Amino acid sequence: MRYQTPQFIEEDEKLFGPLTFRQFVYLVGGLGISFVLYKTLPFLISLLVIIPVMMTSVALAFYKVNERPFIDTLEAAFFFMFSNRLYTYKKIDKPIKQSMDDQKTRIAPQINLGVSSSKLKDLAWSLDINEKTNSRVGDNQKLNI
Repeated sequence: MRYQTPQFIEEDEKLFGPLTFRQFVYLVGGLGISFVLYKTLPFLISLLVIIPVMMTSVALAFYKVNERPFIDTLEAAFFFMFSNRLYTYKKIDKPIKQSMDDQKTRIAPQINLGVSSSKLKDLAWSLDINEKTNSRVGDNQKLNI
C-alpha cells in the first residue's frame, strides 16, 4: 500500500480565498474594532484611532520580520517592555604587579649590542675588580690587567 506524504506541513491552508484563517481573523478583528470605534467616538477622534488599528491589523496579517510573523515581534516587544530586567556588572580588580625591571624596560627599551650574557657577566666582574683595585692604587699609578 502506498500513502501520499504531505509536502507543505509548515504552510497554513488558504481557507478564505487567498487568506489563511489567521490572516482572516486579524483583518476581521481590525474591521470590527474600527467599526465599534467609529460608532462610539466622534468622527475626527475615531479616525485618529482607526488608522493605527487598521495598520496594525494589516501588519499582523501580512507583514513578516526576518521571515517570521509580525505577531512574534509584537510578543517579544511586549515581554521586553513589561518584564523585569536586571543588568549586573561585577568588576574584578586584578592588581597590576610591576617590578623595577619592568618599569625600566618600559621607560628605556633595551638595545641588543650583540654581546652574550656570559661576556656581559665577565665584563661586569672585571669592572667591579678594576674599581676596587683603582681605589687602592694612587692617582699617579696605573694598573695593567
